[in-house]
Amino acid sequence: MQDIEHIAILDFGSQYTQLIARRLREMNVYTEILSPDTDLTTIKASSPKGIILSGGPGSTHSQTFNFDENILNSDIPILGICYGMQLMNTLCEGSVSSIGRGEYGKQFLSVDSRAAIFRGLADSELVWMSHGDSVENLSPHFHSIANSTDKVIAAIAHKTRPHFGVQFHPEVSHTPNGCQIINNFVEICRCSRDWNMENYIESIKHEIKEQVGDGRVVSLISGGVDSTASTLLCYEALGKERVFPIHIDNGLMRKGESESVVKLLKEHGITNIDFVDASDRFLDALKGVTDPEEKRRIIGNLFIEILEKEIEKFDTHDGKTFFCQGTLYTDLIESGKGCGNNAAVIKTHHNVNPPIVEAKRKQGLIVEPNKHIFKDEVRMVCESLGVPHVLAWRHPFPGPGLAIRIIGEIQKERLEMLREADEIYLEEIRKAGWYDKIWQAFAILLPVSTVGVMGDKRTQGNVIALRAVSSKDGMTADFSEVPYEILGRVSTRIINEIPGINRVVYDVTSKPPGTIEWE
Repeated sequence: MQDIEHIAILDFGSQYTQLIARRLREMNVYTEILSPDTDLTTIKASSPKGIILSGGPGSTHSQTFNFDENILNSDIPILGICYGMQLMNTLCEGSVSSIGRGEYGKQFLSVDSRAAIFRGLADSELVWMSHGDSVENLSPHFHSIANSTDKVIAAIAHKTRPHFGVQFHPEVSHTPNGCQIINNFVEICRCSRDWNMENYIESIKHEIKEQVGDGRVVSLISGGVDSTASTLLCYEALGKERVFPIHIDNGLMRKGESESVVKLLKEHGITNIDFVDASDRFLDALKGVTDPEEKRRIIGNLFIEILEKEIEKFDTHDGKTFFCQGTLYTDLIESGKGCGNNAAVIKTHHNVNPPIVEAKRKQGLIVEPNKHIFKDEVRMVCESLGVPHVLAWRHPFPGPGLAIRIIGEIQKERLEMLREADEIYLEEIRKAGWYDKIWQAFAILLPVSTVGVMGDKRTQGNVIALRAVSSKDGMTADFSEVPYEILGRVSTRIINEIPGINRVVYDVTSKPPGTIEWE
């Protein structure tokens, strides 16, 4: 994708790096995320219009990167965000130190609105902070253009070059005018803003052709939007004769999902699906397992093990056989697989972390067409490829399925209990016209026994938690304010229709500090 006009992002391990890319794409500017040790010569080879230095969990006085300082001597426009600003200041003869309690959350800044990066903003702006270090001595090559209420330097501008730094995070929705700041940087970079999803589709199809060559692809397909998009992109790039979808029923799907998935995909032209019922194998492997990371590891490894057995059914082929997965970039960065080796592991993903998958990835045998994009962008890909709305906008469903929505051990009867509760929940929000207003909604079965009263008798029953969030990309989310009337109907139906449940609760936690899934 180096032929596309773009802004390069050096990723120092921030959990929000892809959000920066997301904001730029909303402005029709493509982004290329690079390792922080990428040298200036390599960066300039693809002629970026600008460079962004991301935030990260490290500290300039306790963690070092093989960062090419020549980047800061170039005339390419640069924007340093949080750690990126601290790095710029430190390497340009300034210093950074710990400020003790740090600055976290929303805060008002005094802003120099004459600065190019703050064009169109007020003299006082609300921003979102998340840092424990700050500028102690300002570099002699920069001047301050914003200060926090604590009189801490919150933004800097180079005196002669188009280089800027902000201590806060303009990429997150908690900074109301953050998009204006990023838009100002795009203007400083003089981008033509001609990138769109059609460009991406053509570029990724070219990448698939280059990677696979004369080989063929076996595609793991769950029926969700991610695996559907990745499989269709392989079809578009290679043709049906070289793409072989496999659906593995792990016994952890939603009610009737495996059957409806295969039916729906066949109705839309994907006919050579290999359906594998491996539900008993997965449930046997998960007996006695309660740790969510162990669940993910077992499910991921067993998926690949079954897949390798299925591949043996195919005729011998001179070229290589590749695996196609619907992995998103959010999956990669939450699993600590962001660009470089600096990202923290938030949680492992069944299609990212297992050793077998990592070995295949090192061999170059994993095809992941969605690895550069967000969930909502995957939906746009599906719509561009003719996928019907009901599938393109289906709520996300985790690879490990209901295994991580049953807190504790997986048992058949508990699976059935959760399936029924989840079905009632989704049915009621669809009836109420709320399904498309919610980014993701699902039920969770808790390992809690509570007292209830039914028919004038004391009961001991299970607890179902309901979760519904609004989000654009899964990186941040707020709980959805589903009307009490709908939640009341859902609760009444679950308790009345599913034996063994006598309490329903609603989760009102945002991400961060929580995650969307409970495990």
